[in-house]
Amino acid sequence: MPVEIERKFRVTGDGWRAAGAGTRYRQGYLSLQAGASVRVRASHDQGYLTIKGETSGVTRAEYEYPIPLAHANELLDALCIKPVIEKTRYRIEHRGLVWEVDEFEGENAGLVIAEVELESEGQAIELPAWVGEEVTGDPRYYNASLVSKPYSTW
Repeated sequence: MPVEIERKFRVTGDGWRAAGAGTRYRQGYLSLQAGASVRVRASHDQGYLTIKGETSGVTRAEYEYPIPLAHANELLDALCIKPVIEKTRYRIEHRGLVWEVDEFEGENAGLVIAEVELESEGQAIELPAWVGEEVTGDPRYYNASLVSKPYSTW
């Protein structure tokens, strides 16, 4: 079973911005059942359909499949739960790991989150200077939660 092992942090400061241009994403959810979600994501040139299982610790099952961009945009506009998440993602290498910094827009504007995928739950990491509080276990910061309770309403 494919799995995702990921830790998530609030971002403090702007030190990460020197990494260069990011990629804009739109993503939405077709299903947000307890224990599983079905996500649609569109970037500038590709669409994806992703099924994620329930998180246990920092690990969860994840199945991701490319789909035509036109299909992803149709699903986001017509079938996904609103609001659709809008964000720009920056990929930043630090000490042998790739950090993904998401700067949210729309109803989640002002929220900036850094995520890092790991090989194992116990893998040691060195945090970049711009990484703040860890929010891995806080469901408010899950993208799926930001649909039903956007950051602007906290």
